Amino acid sequence: MTANFDLFGDPVPANHGGRGRPEHVPTLENRNRVNMLLAMGWNNERIAATLRVTLPTLRKHYFSELKYRAVARDRLDAVLLMKAFEGTEKGRLGPFLKLVERNDLMNFGQTSRPRTEPADPKPEKPAKVGKKEEALVAAQHPDVGSPLGELMARRQQSVN
Repeated sequence: MTANFDLFGDPVPANHGGRGRPEHVPTLENRNRVNMLLAMGWNNERIAATLRVTLPTLRKHYFSELKYRAVARDRLDAVLLMKAFEGTEKGRLGPFLKLVERNDLMNFGQTSRPRTEPADPKPEKPAKVGKKEEALVAAQHPDVGSPLGELMARRQQSVN
């Protein structure tokens, strides 16, 4: 008998559509999923919803994973660092060095390398002018942008 899978690749329970809810059976795949989601900082409600179980069921079956929530990210980083280190034997040194640098920055409380060049200051945006301010400026210079205003501007330039 072949197992049916839903859109997301999860197996459809044998009694799907029948009475009662089937007993949740934790699998290695689900345990790994919980560990990964904990490492990504997800809360218990989101994890339970992802697994389609209630919070008590999550706590019951995945207690040992939830217990290590505080170090889940460190455990993930350790696995990634080890995989990158294994890649150095095949000549792939870049990913390992990148992770080492990130680790060193983290040890000093930084999230990125300090900039060696001063950052270019962004030019300030001109203040937004509302309709009333535009009308006030237009009232002070009534002929700007009209043929009469252009003629007056030329006359003032020729006088100066």
